[in-house]
Amino acid sequence: MTTSSSSRPPRRTALRALAVAVAVVGSTLPTWNASATGGPHSGPGTTAAATPTYTLTIHHLGRDGQVAPRYKTQITEFAGQGNTEVLTPTDTSGTTTVRLPKGRYLLSSMLHGKTNAEGTDWVVQPRLDLNRDTSLTIDSRTTKPVDVRPQDDSAEHVSGTMFVAAEHDGATRYANVIVATPTLRVAHRGPAAEAGSVQRWYDVYWHGKQHRYALGDVSTGDRALTGLVRHPADKDLAEVKIRGAAHPGSDGMAVLDVTPSTRDTAGSYVAAMPAPGTVSFLFSPQRGKYNIGYTNPRTEEEGPSSWYEVRNVSPRLGRSLTHTFDNGVFGPKLDGSPGVTRTGNRIAVDVPLLADGDGHQPFEQPYDTASTTLYRNGQKVKTVTGKPGRATFDVPTGRANYRVTATVRRTGQRGAATTVTASWTFASQRTAAAAKLPVSVVRFAPALGLDGTAPAGKALRVPVSVQGPARGHVRALDVAYSVNGGTSWQRAAVVGGVATVPAQKAGTAVTLRAKLTDTAGNTLTQTAVSAYRTR
Repeated sequence: MTTSSSSRPPRRTALRALAVAVAVVGSTLPTWNASATGGPHSGPGTTAAATPTYTLTIHHLGRDGQVAPRYKTQITEFAGQGNTEVLTPTDTSGTTTVRLPKGRYLLSSMLHGKTNAEGTDWVVQPRLDLNRDTSLTIDSRTTKPVDVRPQDDSAEHVSGTMFVAAEHDGATRYANVIVATPTLRVAHRGPAAEAGSVQRWYDVYWHGKQHRYALGDVSTGDRALTGLVRHPADKDLAEVKIRGAAHPGSDGMAVLDVTPSTRDTAGSYVAAMPAPGTVSFLFSPQRGKYNIGYTNPRTEEEGPSSWYEVRNVSPRLGRSLTHTFDNGVFGPKLDGSPGVTRTGNRIAVDVPLLADGDGHQPFEQPYDTASTTLYRNGQKVKTVTGKPGRATFDVPTGRANYRVTATVRRTGQRGAATTVTASWTFASQRTAAAAKLPVSVVRFAPALGLDGTAPAGKALRVPVSVQGPARGHVRALDVAYSVNGGTSWQRAAVVGGVATVPAQKAGTAVTLRAKLTDTAGNTLTQTAVSAYRTR
């Protein structure tokens, strides 16, 4: 079985501020010098470009007021190479001294207790103006607790991430901390920065018996946070239900991935969920949008897993959203996809053929064989194999009638479409620029169980919708079903956008077909073999 990837987005945002850490021990001028343009350090207190440098001494104290031997301090300059380098001075004495160019810096310091159970204290100074020799103290006793949790006694902490983004003179620098226990304490240090120049956000995940929680807090000001307390009730959170399907014989554990889609983040919720199964996630609506990923369970016989991601989900208070992944009826989709386009004398096909019943397109989709064939005035031009619904063809300039047929086949699905085919006809000629061709698809959206089946002995209502240029411009739409793999067909009348398939006995594989003609005469024939089964 082959796996096809389709423009898969990164699952984590690259964090510019954490790209490089340069360790400096004792009193050493760092090898990088962001403010100087004239080269390496050339003498005490100056650079080759005559930029002054100053001594910065940092003392670290723990919660007991004694020297803190376990710490990690990072210094990032707003100018020059500060966007790619983070200076990390350290010394086992608890005091470290470095020599740096004159300028504005972001300072972040994590102090750890004697044991992991004591947690982490995080002190952030968004504005460190180094314009003279400076000595400062990072003191754990200035921190206050971060206590963001649901009002759910069964909930267990999964992970938390806090970010600070400071802006100065057109440059933004970042600092963050990731914790595995709910024991984080934080504090602002130093003078206030410019109004509105400091952004703070915190993401924490909890796992309860009835719900899982993604709690977030976002704010802007002139300082880093000193403590944060939020105890939202379930009624103050927005629900998203995540349903994962599994075809008979492939029951197991899927992987759920929830990540904020706005602002940089180094943390997300990644955990197993039963499939078939449903998870209720409660979100802090003020945090903004989230990306939800789902990787289905597969047996060795079925081959690689399918991985889905729906981006920019907006949880809203008072409205429950539901996303069902990896369930039928599988078929082509055009919502957000290029479709079929022509640029000059090249026709490009990019139509996902295996979007699930909710319209989620897998970024990785297992299949056995796939082909796309182009015909011009009835004569075959070329067949492209290997990528479902994707191909390019070079064609002559003049106007002609074209037919494109795309097919994907897969075995061992047991309840999902085993073969999906779409065939389009249209007329086309050379274009001066990229232009979409009049290609549309039909979506079938019956309510199926999470095993991809419909109840036997009952008629099934199948909502039918059109995507593409034909939407709102349909001359004719016929839907038919077959119980023998397409050898013979029965018409299913469409009334009010819903086709009805009569009751079938248990164990029946039902194949669906749509034939569409738009008002300009362009046509579509679309088939899903074994679109669903009855039980």
